[in-house]
This record gives sequence, C-alpha cells and structure tokens, in this order.
Amino acid sequence: MATMTSLIGLINKIQRACTVLGDYGGEGLSLWEALPSVAVVGGQSSGKSSVLESVVGRDFLPRGSGIVTRRPLVLQLHKTDNGTQEYAEFLHLPRKRFTDFAAVRKEIADETDRITGKTKQISNIPIQLSIYSPNVVNLTLIDLPGLTKVAVEGQQESIVQDIENMVRSYVEKPNCIILAISPANQDIATSDAIKIAREVDPSGERTFGVVTKLDLMDKGTNAVDVLEGRQYRLQHPWVGIVNRSQADINRNVDMIAARRKEREYFETSPEYGHLAHKMGSEYLAKLLSQHLEQVIRQKIPSIIALINKTIDELNAELDRIGRPIAVDSGAQLYTILEMCRAFDKVFKEHLEGGRPGGDRIYGVFDHQLPAALKKLPFDRHLSLKNVQRVVTEADGYQPHLIAPEQGYRRLIEGSIGYFKGPAEASVDAVHFVLKELVRKSIAETEELKRFPTLSNDIATAANEALEKFREESRKTVTRLVDMESSYLTVEFFRKIHFEPEKNPNGPPNPNRNGPPNMDSYTDNHLRKIGTNVSSYINMVCDTLKNTIPKAVVHCQVREAKRSLLNYFYVQVGKKEKEKLGAMLDEDPALMERRNQIAKRLELYKQARDDIDSVAWK
Repeated sequence: MATMTSLIGLINKIQRACTVLGDYGGEGLSLWEALPSVAVVGGQSSGKSSVLESVVGRDFLPRGSGIVTRRPLVLQLHKTDNGTQEYAEFLHLPRKRFTDFAAVRKEIADETDRITGKTKQISNIPIQLSIYSPNVVNLTLIDLPGLTKVAVEGQQESIVQDIENMVRSYVEKPNCIILAISPANQDIATSDAIKIAREVDPSGERTFGVVTKLDLMDKGTNAVDVLEGRQYRLQHPWVGIVNRSQADINRNVDMIAARRKEREYFETSPEYGHLAHKMGSEYLAKLLSQHLEQVIRQKIPSIIALINKTIDELNAELDRIGRPIAVDSGAQLYTILEMCRAFDKVFKEHLEGGRPGGDRIYGVFDHQLPAALKKLPFDRHLSLKNVQRVVTEADGYQPHLIAPEQGYRRLIEGSIGYFKGPAEASVDAVHFVLKELVRKSIAETEELKRFPTLSNDIATAANEALEKFREESRKTVTRLVDMESSYLTVEFFRKIHFEPEKNPNGPPNPNRNGPPNMDSYTDNHLRKIGTNVSSYINMVCDTLKNTIPKAVVHCQVREAKRSLLNYFYVQVGKKEKEKLGAMLDEDPALMERRNQIAKRLELYKQARDDIDSVAWK
C-alpha cells in the first residue's frame, strides 16, 4: 500500500473539493462525512486557538474576548518539502496566496463578518483555509465556536444552544475525531469539551483529550492524574500543551521558538518530566496524524462503497431530470416529440382511469346534466294560462277544427328550445375538465419539468385544440336539439284519444253540429294538452339525456385522445433549428441543478480513481 502521508494529502484534496460544492457535514450522509477529520472542541478561553496555532506553527487566528470563532474554520494542513515557502489559501479567494499570516488573521475576521455582520452571532457556513508548510503534518482540523454557558449582551438567548447544536452536527459523525480541549486550571469534571465528547462518543474511541495552560496552575497543584488517565480515562493518551503567554503574544514571539520553549518546559518540569516524550503540540500533531492514518486505512472500503453508491444515485438523478440536449435539429425534434408523447401518455391515463380526473367527465353526464334538465321551466311554459295563450294564438282568427295541432307544435318546439342551455353547459363543463387535465398532465410529466417554454407551447396547442373540439361539440348538441324540433314523433300523438268534456256549467248548445272549438272545452282540456306535451317532452328529455353525452364524448373526449397535438406536430415539423432550440430552453434552476450534479459526479468519480490509484499501489 502507498504511504499514508500521500493518502492523507489526497483526503485533504477531496475534502477541499467537497467544500467547493457545498458537500460538507451538517445535513445527511456525504463524502465529507465519510472522510476522517479532526474537530477541535472546547469552551471559550480554553486555549483552542493556541493549540491550533501551536500545531500549525504560525500565529494566524483572530483573538479577543467572548466568541471570537463565530464560523467553523476548516483548516487543511499540507506538508511540503523542506525549504519551500509557507503560504495559505482561502477557498473563497482562489488563486490568491497569503505569505503574511497577519493578513490571514485579518481575512478570517473579515470573512466571518461578511456572513455574520459585525455582531456576536454565529453561522454554520464554514471558512475553508489551506496552509502549505514543511513544518506541519498532513491533517484536517475543524475549529468550532467555543462552547458557552450564558448569552452576553448583543447575543440572542438561543446562542448557547445554537453553538452546541453546531458542534454536535460535526462531532456526532462517526468518522469525526474529537479533539477535546480543557484548561488545566479547571476541574476536568466540569469541562464542556469532555461533557459533549462523552455524550457523542461514550466509549472514548474517537476522543483525544488535550490539557492546556499547565503552566498557569496554582503552585503545588498539577494535572498528572488527568494526563495519566486516572481522573478520566480515554482510549487514547492525554496530551499536555503549554501555550504562549500573553507577554509572548504581545512580543510576537516566533512559534518555532515557542515550540522549543514548550519542550524545555516539559523536559525540566519535576511533575511532567517523565511524560515529556508524549507532551507538547508537536507530539499532538504527530499523534493525530498517525491515528488519522489508521482510520483512513480502516475506512477505505467503506469510503469507496459510499462513493460508488453516490455515483449511482447521481447518475439516476441526472437520468430523472434529463441529460443535456444535443444541438443538432434532428435530436432536438426527437426530444420534443418524446416530451409530447410523455405528456400524451399522462393525459390519457387521466382520461382512462389510470390517474384521477377522468371520472369528473362522467360526473357531468351522471349528475350535472340530469340536474340541469330537472330545473328547466316546463311547469311555467306548460301552465294552463300559457297553454291557452299559445293554442289560441296558433289558430289565429279561425278556431281549430279537430285538434290544436299548431298549438301542440308551438308548445313542443318552445319546450325543446330549453334543452339547448343544459346541452351547451355540458359541452363547456367537459371542456373545462379537459383543460384542467391538460394542466395537471403537464405538471405531472416529469420529462417536461426541465422545459418551461415547451410546456407552455404544449399547453397552448392543447388548449387551442380543445377549443376547436368544443365548438364542434356545441354545434353537434345544438343539432341534436334542433332535430328533435324538426321532426316530431307522430306515433306518440296517434295514441292520444281526444274526448272533449262539455262545459258542466250549462247544457250543450244544440245549434252546434260541427266539430267542437276552443270555446267548447273546459280547463281540463287545456290541462290535458299540457300533460300530453309534457309527456312528449319527457320522452325527448330521456333521448337527449343519452345522446348529448354521446355527442360530447365523440366530439371532445375522443378527439382529445386521438388528435390533441396533431396540429402542434405539424407546426413543430416546420420549425427551424433556432426555433426548436428556443422551445427547449430549460428552467435556469434546473440547469443549475444539473450542473451541480455533474460537478459532484465528476468529484466522486475523480475521488474514487485517486483513492484507488494511491491506496492500492
């Protein structure tokens, strides 16, 4: 197997790429979370910054009172050859090298303020910093805001819980190594870092304990019991650190000199002399790097498995939202026709019952049409007064001889005319159902979601076709009604026997030997005429109740299934390449989504190839 140093450097490179794409810890499982890293956890003023600077060998972190670290700092250390110049790079400032580490400190502060403002609030958006130096080991460290117990002025009351939640989002990951910082002048039982580490890593297999400020303990006291694991045992050894004093910081004492001074402290200390070989920031960095090597060696199979699984998922997502469209007109036309077929399939599923919606058309025929027919004003039209008026007006100045035929015809024609309203209303109701199904079908056609322009064009073409079908359907149902008026069923009336009733208020007129006229009949005869007309209208109503739905389905529903986009196909076939390309203008959000997926896919493929090439040489 290749040296782990090169593999750790590769892991750093992959983590950096993950951060570029926003694929870092916090939500869900990601490659970032599968790669081992070290999270630095501690309370405010526990010495976290000093530990990090000691490991790096450079004074580069902002300092001050209260919450100084207000965003996670992802610090990637890259060991370079001896003699090369040290420099730093920020992810948000590509291609800009910082050789002045005071400028690095200022940029960290400025970049923090760019997100959080000049306040005391926090943000979980990390700052990515890479440092290249011959004085470091390959390592990734995440500096997190210091745990606190109370909110100070200018902070929200939730700041305490917000910081803890942020810290937990990192240290709960199974591949996160916890570097728990505790000051020596504080009881280890009250250590914020140890408390949270114990909760997320009860076995202690991921936790490294660091005791800072050993030189600041009260005279006569020491931290030997802690460092030897008697006070709180961890699976990994405790490491003691001696930070630079404030005087050293004020005098800008070189970090290399500070490391040398730290070594001398432990070597000459009567309390810690026997532990000097495993104390100090240099030892801590090597210890973490060695442990990281072991973790990486163990995790390579699971990392590769995660990468392969994610590659499959990303490919499936690209297939779902659609691959990029070819630029030639033939491929573009093929794509448009495929989109139309996909839409047409969904639309037919709505009509034929594969999806909900088509049953509403049946509801028009089974409920809406019968209800409208029942509300027609036949009672008013066939009232005694209206029957008398129509029959009388039909005969003009000459009374009818045998039966009021013209009166019957006018009453029937007037009644049948009322059927046009429900018939046309049925046409419109089905039209609106079909329009709604077009809208739903476009929304439910996954392939169309990436092409809003094409979706609009298809919707416009479909609705124009539906309008034509509606007009044809309206003409047809109107003809049906007109046909009922044009020819009356004579057999119905031949079965009716007219036996006029004489006026009971007086004897029959002996001078009248001819056929009875209207003056000879009572109101009962008029009612009989109304009843006969009503019976005939009911028969017509039963007929139209069946024929109107047939006409509507034939002219609208069947045509929508057969030829909804026929005219659209003809027009598309005539379009030139530029116009076809305009129809396939994608939703910018979807294009951005595809680009992000493609970048992640490329990252994961490259990571898999790189790990394979390094790990199995």
